[in-house]
Amino acid sequence: MFDTNVPASCPAHAPKDHPKIPEAKVGILISNLGTPDNTDYWSMRRYLGQFLSDRRVIDYSPWIWQPLLQLIILSKRPFTSGAAYRSIWNEEADESPLMTITKQQHAAITETMTARYGDSVMVDYCMRYGNPSTKSKVRAMIAAGCTKILFVPLYPHYAGATSATANDEFFRVLMSEKWQPATRTIAPYFEHPLYIEALAQSVERAYAAADKKPDILVCSYHGVPERYLREGDPYHCQCQKTTRLLKDRLGWGDTAITTTFQSKFGPEEWLKPYTVKEVARLAEEDGKTNIAVIAPAFSSDCIETLEEINEEIKESFEEGGGEHFTYIPCLNDDAAHIAALSAVIEDNLKGWLD
Repeated sequence: MFDTNVPASCPAHAPKDHPKIPEAKVGILISNLGTPDNTDYWSMRRYLGQFLSDRRVIDYSPWIWQPLLQLIILSKRPFTSGAAYRSIWNEEADESPLMTITKQQHAAITETMTARYGDSVMVDYCMRYGNPSTKSKVRAMIAAGCTKILFVPLYPHYAGATSATANDEFFRVLMSEKWQPATRTIAPYFEHPLYIEALAQSVERAYAAADKKPDILVCSYHGVPERYLREGDPYHCQCQKTTRLLKDRLGWGDTAITTTFQSKFGPEEWLKPYTVKEVARLAEEDGKTNIAVIAPAFSSDCIETLEEINEEIKESFEEGGGEHFTYIPCLNDDAAHIAALSAVIEDNLKGWLD
């Protein structure tokens, strides 16, 4: 059904009694990971249940995984995860920081795209898990007359557990549409010059503001099981290249920057070195007691950066003898980041809008 609140007209060359339809637009739908609606037990359980039931995230046999998830993990974890979210919750807006930042990114991208393309585009945002759902936003775009949709997962690097599952959900929604719009998805943008430039500028600002220059910059990426690399997932290689490109842009030597991986979950081995252990080792064994940490794989600050890095990983570093810990925020709605995302979007709109 079309949205009756948007401008509509009879198609050219159609009979006069043809139903009016909305003017054709191009939709730009940015997608982030997701967030619980609140920090209470049931909100957390719904969110975690959806997230941890995704076979792209946890690919163990459902016959083994689902009883463990439903009977044990989802009985306990909502309490600990709720406490972690409460420690970073945006109380004023009553939402998670990821939601606040995604709204800010959406507003900035909308302003840029509207200035570039006028009323020809409609920009919106959705979440892979939680609200607003991908389904609700795709249907709203179709109802508003979007005959083409560019889907933009906010992940610089490709991974099955991030970009691929966001795309999966987008395609699942389209399967139920009678009249599907033409669609495109963006490629990973981890090596885009403007993305690297935005990262470099954020590092330079942080180092310029520091009382003492950090001994090393730790690039902490969200981890995945090592098995995924052997099975063909390119994520590990793309992360390593991001660190190298950032190092080259900053003009640094190899010893000034390193790559680590965080957020290990479950019994199997994940990509190494683990950030939580490596920061302690840097202090204990290498004597690097003044470090900075950046999270290039995250487009928005979230539970993994504000709570895990700034609390758990910082604590591990200090217990290892570390003295000065600097967390460099995600790019969020920084102007250079919005410029990079806008350039990626414009590249992918070519042929549709020029």
